[in-house]
Amino acid sequence: MRTDLAGVWRRFSDAFRENVAVAFDSLRVSKTRSALTILGVVIGVSTVMAMASIVQGIQQQIVDTIKIAGPTTFYVMKVFSQTPLNPQDLPQWVRDRPDLSVREAERIRELPDVAYAGMWGQYLARVEYAGERTQPQVIMGADAHYPEIQGGALAAGRWFTQAEETNGAAVAVIDVDVATRLFGSIDPLGKWIHIGTRPARVIGIYQPAANIFSPPGQQIMAIVPYLMLDHQFTLDKTNMVFIPVKPRPGVTLDDAEGQVIVAMRQARGLRPSQHNTFDLLSQDQILDVFNKLTGVFFLVMIVLSGVALLVGGIGVMAVMMISVTERTHEIGLRKAVGATRGDILQQFLVEAATLTGIGGLIGIAIGLALGRVVTVAMHINAAAPVDLTLVAVSVSVGIGLVFGVVPAQRAARLDPVDALRYE
Repeated sequence: MRTDLAGVWRRFSDAFRENVAVAFDSLRVSKTRSALTILGVVIGVSTVMAMASIVQGIQQQIVDTIKIAGPTTFYVMKVFSQTPLNPQDLPQWVRDRPDLSVREAERIRELPDVAYAGMWGQYLARVEYAGERTQPQVIMGADAHYPEIQGGALAAGRWFTQAEETNGAAVAVIDVDVATRLFGSIDPLGKWIHIGTRPARVIGIYQPAANIFSPPGQQIMAIVPYLMLDHQFTLDKTNMVFIPVKPRPGVTLDDAEGQVIVAMRQARGLRPSQHNTFDLLSQDQILDVFNKLTGVFFLVMIVLSGVALLVGGIGVMAVMMISVTERTHEIGLRKAVGATRGDILQQFLVEAATLTGIGGLIGIAIGLALGRVVTVAMHINAAAPVDLTLVAVSVSVGIGLVFGVVPAQRAARLDPVDALRYE
């Protein structure tokens, strides 16, 4: 029995190797036609791989950022909306909510289960020095506890003093890349820059953590005391002001959130029947929202690449039908010397799978390269999605098998006598 199985396996493997060689010979004979057939598969697979690399890299950056802040860190906001609300045209229920205040942040900070709470805000402005200036990007109003939430460290200089935070002093800690761009080899410490139209003295250089997620166009250019940002600029207090809350070690997210909700309701004088006039946003919610957004984006890319793969599969079928017609005489000869229907079927299935397999491998290489270029440009460390690479190869080969069945069956059913007569 073992001998019979070994013989069957040996015959199958010999036939398979022969069919692969025949498939490559066919590709060499019809280079242009084969290349055009492979192109559809390449486009579909490369799209999937590029999108997978980018999405996976960004998701990992989000997870890494959450690890820095801690899984229990959360944010108090005036209103949480997945899309920014127009501050000039707010719904009535949003206008009825009071803005967050420094007093509320201080009250939260005094809670027994809270290690830190602060008032933070964002504003878009240019940073300028001696005629050199950046594009309008994020200016963060915060305090000296900023690296505890966002990670990173000072490359030079110092953070704000308590007096500077309380008085809203015109001082700034600027990003290391901004310092290089504006000052070059000059020491920035002690120099006066303009944030928007407002002067501020540079007291520190900030090196962000390597795994901070900063989408393009949203780099944090400078960090200033929150009260400076509030006093000197018109803040969008609906979308751009929030209170980060970091519970004490060992305190659960639910316990800390419960205390904060009670404190905020008491501060705002809300009766038990009234709804909260503020929202809480946890790290899990941030990740969930992001996963939904990227999930939709990735689904659209899958559909588009699926269309490309379908077109490529139809092209494979068309090419294989033509190939069967052109090689009718060859098929007759093979059958005349003993080739079975199974042998002919395998020959053309292997040829179709070879076409799409080559397209899949090229598509994977292009997709990974493109994904790498994009993630490097976004300063994201993204590993190659190995699991999806295996899936992509399997899918591309599977397309060849599925769309190659009809022409392969047509070839296998040819009568050897009629095939030999075919001119």
